[in-house]
Order: sequence, then C-alpha cells, then structure tokens
Amino acid sequence: MSPPALLRPLRHRDFALLWTGLTASLIGDGIFLVAVAWQVYDLSDSPSALSAFGVAWTLGTVVCLLLGGVAADRFDRRRIMIVADAVRLVCVVTLGVLAVTGTIELWHLITLAVFFGGAEGFFNPAFGAMIPQLVPAEDLMQANAFQEVARPLSIRLAGPAVGGVLVGLFGPGTALLIDGGTFVLCMACVLAITPQPRVRETVDQGLGAVFREVREGWAFVRQHAWLWGTLIAASLSLLCFYGPVEVLLPYLIRNDLDAPASAFGAVLAAGGAGGIAGALLMSRRGLPVKHLRLMYLAWGLGLLPIAGYAIAGSVWQLAILAALFGASASTGMVVWATLMQTRVPPTMLGRVGSLDWLVSIGLTPLSFALTAPIAALVGRDATLIGAGVLGCVGTLGLYVCVADLRRDAELWPQAGAATPAR
Repeated sequence: MSPPALLRPLRHRDFALLWTGLTASLIGDGIFLVAVAWQVYDLSDSPSALSAFGVAWTLGTVVCLLLGGVAADRFDRRRIMIVADAVRLVCVVTLGVLAVTGTIELWHLITLAVFFGGAEGFFNPAFGAMIPQLVPAEDLMQANAFQEVARPLSIRLAGPAVGGVLVGLFGPGTALLIDGGTFVLCMACVLAITPQPRVRETVDQGLGAVFREVREGWAFVRQHAWLWGTLIAASLSLLCFYGPVEVLLPYLIRNDLDAPASAFGAVLAAGGAGGIAGALLMSRRGLPVKHLRLMYLAWGLGLLPIAGYAIAGSVWQLAILAALFGASASTGMVVWATLMQTRVPPTMLGRVGSLDWLVSIGLTPLSFALTAPIAALVGRDATLIGAGVLGCVGTLGLYVCVADLRRDAELWPQAGAATPAR
C-alpha cells in the first residue's frame, strides 16, 4: 500500500474530522503521561505513589467499561464521546490549576484519576464502534493502519516530546493546562461529524434490559476462540508488563540515569516511532493469510524488549528497546482492529468492544498495585525482566494451547468474513 492509499480514509469527511480532533487529544495524552509522572515524583519520589495513581486511573476505566459498551450500542456515539471528553477536560484543568498554584497534593491526583479513567470507559467503546460507520468496508484495513500510525505518532512521539519540553520549561501544571486545550479541539471536531443513524432502531428500557444486553455481549465473546482467547492473552500480558513499564521506566530514567523529563519524553517518542513503522509495514503488506499467528507472534515476542530495560545503561538504549516494543504492539493492533470491525456485528460492536477493553485491561489495576512491592522484594531489574519474559511466554503459550487459535485461518478463510466457515 502506497502512502496515498494509507491516507485514503481521510477522503471521508467525518473520518477526517474524527482524527483531526483525536490527534490533538492524543498529543495531549502524551503530554499528560509525562506531566503526571513528573508531578507524582515531585510530590513523592517513590514508585508506590505512581502505582497508586495508576490503580485509580485504570480502576475507574474498568468499572465504567461495561456500561460504556451498552451506551455505545444504544445512544449517539458522538454525544458519548463529547461528554466523556468534557469530564476529562475538567479533571485535567483542575489538576493543572492546583499544580500551577502550588496547592496540589497526591490525593488530588488519585481522586481525579478515577473520574478521568471512568470517562475513558465510555469514550473508548464509542470511538471503536464508530469507525465502521465513517468509512466503507473496503477502506477499513487502511483506516486501521492509519489509526496505528496516527496514534503512536501523537501519543507516543509528538505528545511525550512536547510534554518533556513543557515540563522542563514551565513545570507539570502548565503542561496539564495545555493538555486541557486539546480536549476542547477534539470535542469541537466530534461535534462537527454528521450525526450517524442508530445501529438499533429500538431498545428495551430498564435495568433488566441493560443486563441482558451485557449478557448477549459475553455470549458472543464465548462463542469465538479468536475473541476470548485473545482477550485472556491480553489480560495476562498486561498484568505482567503494564505496571512495571509505567511505574519503573520513568523512575529508572529520573533516578538511575539522572536524566530530565525530556529524556523520558524521548524514550516514549521512540516507542511511538516504532509503532508508526509497524503500522506502515502492515499497511504495505496487508493482512497475511495466517493473520492471528502474526498478531500473537508480534505481541508475544514484542514484550521481550521490556526485559532489556533492566540492562540498558543509557537513554539511547532505552529508546531502541522502546521502538521495538512499539513496532510489535502496533503490528498486532492493526490486525486486531480489522478483525473486530469485520467479524463483530455492528449492533454488538459497542458491547464487544467494551468487553475487549474490560478483559484486556481488567488486571492493570492489580499490575500497578503489585509493581512497587514486587520491585521492593526482588529488585527493579528482576521485576522488568520478569515482566517481559512472563508476558511473552504467557501470550505465545496460550496461542499454542488453544487449537482454534492455531486453526483460525481455516475457520475464517477471509479476514473480512462475517461468519466462520464451519
């Protein structure tokens, strides 16, 4: 696929509007990652403090995901995204004002992280379910490849690089206030998108109907090994590596390497560059016949660079490892997003997407909570090595053990097939 083909989804006005706003928001998220990490370590130079923030953030997301998925299949997905961004805007601006005025405390960060994460629990299912409504089926592969270029370019490359400079020059508070401005732009772009028809003309009212719709989503997931197997693999791998990377990487750069916030931003940016490379590679070659095998290999082997963080002795070495990790993650995500959008019925995409998020990140609060005590018990290096190796072994081991995952190319002979060939 040539670069013009990669950009082909942008011919569709609403997709272009969505990604104009989301690109700004994701750059803000990259700024947020650097600013929050530095702010937490300014208040308490301990991994346990950043672990507590991570637990609050991810727990808020996990709690709201199921309801967010039901809402995405029932209501206007644009409005859900706008309201969710409004909540995140309030959280970020409040933190920025508290930081600039010098009154911020750790409990402020932890409390607002719950609401910030809860808003993500509504935003993410609505966003994922909206993509097939904005581009025709023949452009979905290109749309997902574009997404996996734009996302790391914004949140892992441009955002952290800008965030590192802003934090270094003005402090975390100003960086957070600038992040708040990106949510305003995203809300304006989403508001300009043409209202989409509801995927379901009528919905039953009442709490019982909500629970029934959640059960329908679970039933669909249980019927397909490519879904439940991958969600289990993602859940276990994120349990292994998410907390250690988010907590220990900035601590390593700040304390062991005595490097500034800009160095942390540069390492995150290198991961974004790797993600872009992986997505561009996938956009050129398209989905292989054995697409599920490629996805598992990319995600499994791609965790090994995390173990390398433990032995890296400089920022440039960390950057190379982060680029490898980002490339593998992005490669797998292009495959996964395309399978979700082509194999899941439109009327269930919000609920199944929320279950994807819920199961995948369900154990990340535990990952954050365990990181500090495990690092204190066995050491930072051993924790990082274990995170990479155990995540890799778990991911590839599940693929080997579940027969329907290995037979996926036979069960689904076409990547875009609506039903399996049974």
